[in-house]
Amino acid sequence: MKELVWIIPLFPFAACAVLMFFGAGLKRRMGEGVAWIAVVGIAATLPFSLGVLTELVLGAPSYSCAAPWAVLAGRTLEVGFQVDALSAVMLVMVSIVATCIMVFSAGYMHGDDGYQRFFAYMSLFCGSMFLLVLASNFLVLYVAWELVGLCSYLLIGFWFYKPEAARAATKAFVVTRIGDLFFAIGVFLLFIYAPGLRFEETFAAIRTGTMSASIAGIAALLLFGGAVGKSAQFPLHVWLPDAMEGPTPVSALIHAATMVAAGVYMVARLSPMYWASLDQAIVFGLPALSVVACIGLITALMAALIGVTQNDIKRVLAYSTISQLGYMMVGLGMGLAGFVAGVFHLITHAFFKALLFLGSGSVMHAMQEELDMGKMGGLGRKMPVTQWTFWAGTLALAGIFPFAGFFSKDEIILATWHVGQAEGRWVFFVGLEIGVFLTALYMGRLCFNVFSGSPRTEVAEHAHESPAVMLWPLRILAVFAVFLGWIGSPWVMSNLFHRFLAGMRPELEGTHAVGFNWTVAGASTALAAGGLLLAAAMYYWRVFSPEVLKKVLWPLYAASKRKFWFDELYGYTVVAGTVLLSKLMAAFDVLVIDGIVNAIGWGTRVLVAQLIRWFDLIVIDGAINVMAFLTGLVGEAGARLQSGKVQDYVAGLAIFAATIAAAAVLAALWWRLGTPLPW
Repeated sequence: MKELVWIIPLFPFAACAVLMFFGAGLKRRMGEGVAWIAVVGIAATLPFSLGVLTELVLGAPSYSCAAPWAVLAGRTLEVGFQVDALSAVMLVMVSIVATCIMVFSAGYMHGDDGYQRFFAYMSLFCGSMFLLVLASNFLVLYVAWELVGLCSYLLIGFWFYKPEAARAATKAFVVTRIGDLFFAIGVFLLFIYAPGLRFEETFAAIRTGTMSASIAGIAALLLFGGAVGKSAQFPLHVWLPDAMEGPTPVSALIHAATMVAAGVYMVARLSPMYWASLDQAIVFGLPALSVVACIGLITALMAALIGVTQNDIKRVLAYSTISQLGYMMVGLGMGLAGFVAGVFHLITHAFFKALLFLGSGSVMHAMQEELDMGKMGGLGRKMPVTQWTFWAGTLALAGIFPFAGFFSKDEIILATWHVGQAEGRWVFFVGLEIGVFLTALYMGRLCFNVFSGSPRTEVAEHAHESPAVMLWPLRILAVFAVFLGWIGSPWVMSNLFHRFLAGMRPELEGTHAVGFNWTVAGASTALAAGGLLLAAAMYYWRVFSPEVLKKVLWPLYAASKRKFWFDELYGYTVVAGTVLLSKLMAAFDVLVIDGIVNAIGWGTRVLVAQLIRWFDLIVIDGAINVMAFLTGLVGEAGARLQSGKVQDYVAGLAIFAATIAAAAVLAALWWRLGTPLPW
């Protein structure tokens, strides 16, 4: 099965091609059944992904294949794929989550004018993510990386006729391009210094000293710049909340299995570069791996604080995603101790975050696309399946035992606990625990506002449960949200997930799972329960009004409500600076460039005009005057010949005739004698 891994991306790519070239005709014949072409295209990857995972779990070695593509600067560029433990679990995750999202979309997108176009884009998105996961070298990784970015632009701006969607797509494209610039520079740096573009060649060069650790650290940090953009880390996180302007299944796919997962996956895939450069101070005296952890912590806390004050149900989930991605980066930033924890949280988060976004889509479907949770309420009685599956995702996200997030998030926090004892990183432990409390608070606020109480609007009063095609994906994802975490628990084969993943790299051999610490687990659970209880006290039992906390914590509330003014900051600096620079360049173009050109043109025009005037005066007028003078002389001579006397005319004719006769005699003599004339 491993040898057929290259087939996996072909299924969604083929579905995309069919829908792009023949979608309109198929839509006329099949109606909305055309969506199942995309569903089959992504579902067909599942048996292959599961087969690959099963082989590796049973002890099969990793597999890679490559084919030469081109030669550049004496180096052979290859199209290569590889399958190991990391790519196998990612393949299965993307297959399952994307299939559920596709099935849900078949019902959610009912009646949309761009129905077949939507599923074509979604298929391209999934195929690009499979390509990224399977890449064995930086060339394929870069191509897939940019394809994922293109798909996000197309899908965020799917309803391009809406100004908000068009702006959001442009914003996402521009912001992520900033990160991608760093990513491209990192790839070029490795092309110069690494012996080849394969990941394993680069890792081997670092281990053997062929490529210095400092170069590896700089390249790793540049590549992380791409992850900061793709995975919406501080300070390039501002595009992700606006990405909610796309259809809700798009949000689920971006936030769970594709776009934002790509950055975390890339850091995990290239972890040996970060581990090898731990002794190299790159930024502010910190190695690249510590920069990853610091950015992750800032992102996790900042996004959690913002999520507490948002009223848009999708934007709450968006900031939740940003925060959880920060947790993953912190886990990976803990080195060998947190590598598996970060990857495990990436996998579990994909399932329960896809569940939450699809649950929000079910709520929006019932609320006629309403997003403001303040206009909802009482939906739990009308939408029981949506309510209970959404609560399963919420408890998993909050980290409540025994849901998936309890095991994966706590493993990251425990990794910081262990590393902190040796290196003084207790600030990471405290910061992440605060994030646990805030996560439970904003998710509890969302659930109580949406599902409990009485309907607050007429639309909420008449809400109804979604159709079965939308509910079954929720049920399936809810099962994973409840039970998936156990494969990473110490009570299932001594952490099955860690044992499986640790076998993929020599650096991880001999490492042990961080285990289970009752103190850490108890503290995290207590904080999560405290956040949920505080939310219930304000929004369910109504013990006190949220206005009390707003008044007490008004500076923090104001900063959170305005998203810490990042959009305004970028608007007044980057955007305004770009506009000012463009105006200065336009002025420079008009005043300097055009001025020089116009001056040259004016000077040339004046000079040519003067030259023409001189030519007219000297040459033309001179020639005319000479001709007039000669004409006058000829006329005067002619006038003298015309005397009016017959004897003068006869004498003139005689002289003329004598001259002609003499010339004729001389010519005859020259012809007869064959000798030249004397002169």
